[in-house]
Amino acid sequence: MQVRGFKDSDRAELRLLFERAGQGSPTESLWGHADPEAAVYLDPYMELEPESLFVAEKGGELVGYLTGCVNTVAFPSEDTRIAEALRRYRPFRTRQALVFFSRSTVDVLGAAIRRKATAGEFDNSRWPAHLHINVAPEARGTGAAAGMMDRWFDRLLVEQVPGCHLQTLVEMPGRCGFSNEWVLHRTVGLRRCRGSAITAREFTS
Repeated sequence: MQVRGFKDSDRAELRLLFERAGQGSPTESLWGHADPEAAVYLDPYMELEPESLFVAEKGGELVGYLTGCVNTVAFPSEDTRIAEALRRYRPFRTRQALVFFSRSTVDVLGAAIRRKATAGEFDNSRWPAHLHINVAPEARGTGAAAGMMDRWFDRLLVEQVPGCHLQTLVEMPGRCGFSNEWVLHRTVGLRRCRGSAITAREFTS
């Protein structure tokens, strides 16, 4: 297993891995196609912060990736990225997707009126960095995820970033030194889980 930084020549293979590794995820069937989901969780990181993108490679094949951002405030917000993906791809191909995105719109508007943060709008100067990570099924449990996280933590230490947050479903435990002291946020559009959680890790040099 080799963990390394992203190269521009990885784009096509990484895009295929994004779709393969995401199969069975809660959002796969909602988007209806991988293109709009990649426009939120992969493409902006390749374009805007490629130095914070790491991949795991085994036998010459990509089997995992980590997209990161050292300063969430300076990066387009998740709500902004989702809105742009909806405008560009219009992924309302199924009744399930139509219901989900209708609920999402209502949730975002309601949160704005009540001045309450949604899961994609977490902002805390103690944990300014954030990440997304995914590994292909055949590489789970092989150390690929831990290797990418180590490279990401090394980058944060070099950049003197005080901490990093990670968004998960509430039911998921903390991993890789992240705190289990959840900060609960509403997950827009979803009704079948307790919400999203922000778990965080602080760093010292």
